[in-house]
Amino acid sequence: MFNPDWLLAYLALGAFAGFLAGLFGVGGGLVLVPVLLLLFDAQNFPVEHVMHLALGTSMATIVFTSLSSMRKHHQHGAVNWRVVRNITPGILLGTLLGALLAASIPTRGLGIFFTLFVYFAAAQILLDVRPHASRQLPGLAGMTAVGTFTGCISSLVSIGGGVVAVPFMVWCNVPLRKAIGTSAAIGFPVAVGGTAGYIATGLSLETLPQHTLGFVYLPALFWVALASVSTAPLGAKATHHMKISLLRKLFAVLLIALATRLLLKVIA
Repeated sequence: MFNPDWLLAYLALGAFAGFLAGLFGVGGGLVLVPVLLLLFDAQNFPVEHVMHLALGTSMATIVFTSLSSMRKHHQHGAVNWRVVRNITPGILLGTLLGALLAASIPTRGLGIFFTLFVYFAAAQILLDVRPHASRQLPGLAGMTAVGTFTGCISSLVSIGGGVVAVPFMVWCNVPLRKAIGTSAAIGFPVAVGGTAGYIATGLSLETLPQHTLGFVYLPALFWVALASVSTAPLGAKATHHMKISLLRKLFAVLLIALATRLLLKVIA
């Protein structure tokens, strides 16, 4: 049976991750995964599956967070729907491949890969690394290739794709705020494909805890998603009304702290 004592923890996590998803267009997974891992470990979930459950559950919450965030960015005219349309086929292929690959990697290896990716993302934010806008968006074939790569990486680390998609779009002369808004919209096909993959790869396992659908833990999904869809529009609105440079740096410091805590736990 689900212990209601964890309800408040899931609600608080969802509210925080949802706001960040709307603010930065990152899907919230960079925060969700390490915290869910700690919460699942505290509930004595099977060690060999705890990382996959954190990734799958985080990816499933992004389905709801991305819809809420996308709607708000669309209202501000900050979504390039041509980019979304052209990149989605590759995204769906890449996320399914990423989920299948994740299922074959042991928890320790997956945790180390996730941690290194978070360090990379945090360094990118802290150093304000942005590619110089020096080219135009590629055609359908190029967008499909970019989408496949973005989807695979996003599925492996359970993010909405913003860490990869936003720099790519800025490189292709898409304004930063429009790149963030478009990334939020791309997060929906990322989450749908990734969630389908994590559900499919975990369905046949009999050692998962109760109330799971594949590698998605349903009680955490419900409460985290409920809170995140309420706060994602607030983060998206804040993107268009405030300077977020300081917030980005504080976010990067938080990511480093969470990733270090996760790395120590995985190694131990």
